[in-house]
Amino acid sequence: MYFTTLRSRADMKNSDGQLYTIEGFAAALIMLITAYLVMNATSVYTAGDTHISDMQLEALGTDALNVMDTNESLQSTSPLTDIIDTTPVGTDNATFGAIFRNLINNRTALGPDHIHYTANYSYRDTTPPGDTVNSVFLNASRNLSGGEHAVRVTKWVVVNKQLPGDSVVPAQNRAVLVEVLMWRD
Repeated sequence: MYFTTLRSRADMKNSDGQLYTIEGFAAALIMLITAYLVMNATSVYTAGDTHISDMQLEALGTDALNVMDTNESLQSTSPLTDIIDTTPVGTDNATFGAIFRNLINNRTALGPDHIHYTANYSYRDTTPPGDTVNSVFLNASRNLSGGEHAVRVTKWVVVNKQLPGDSVVPAQNRAVLVEVLMWRD
């Protein structure tokens, strides 16, 4: 009887040791899996600098359009208004290209920046048969091929012009939306 009691106590001690060993391995495995999941959850594989560069490019384009839409004096109109007023519809405007390119590609480092753009303006055509929105090309440094990551910059400009389709309506003050798509090489 004494022998069987010792044997059962020895078995109990061994089974407790085995249970602690299994519990230890399970805890270690849980910790490893948790660490793996935490490390993979915090690793984000997106380029964070892309959003910053887009915001800088958008701010640059907005500033350039604001500068172009600023009057030199109270008696004159802004260069942007003059460009839209005087340019025949459908022609490439070199003046817009020269001013806008100088504003966006100017920097303090050696050599110019390599920002490209395509610009147009849109207006509302109210002649019958109904309301439509038409777009007129202004200028482009290079054609947009579709592979570039472009940023859209817009500016409302008041012009006094007779636009295409308004053959019945004389020249009058109206708002047009200047839209520039900008991207960096």
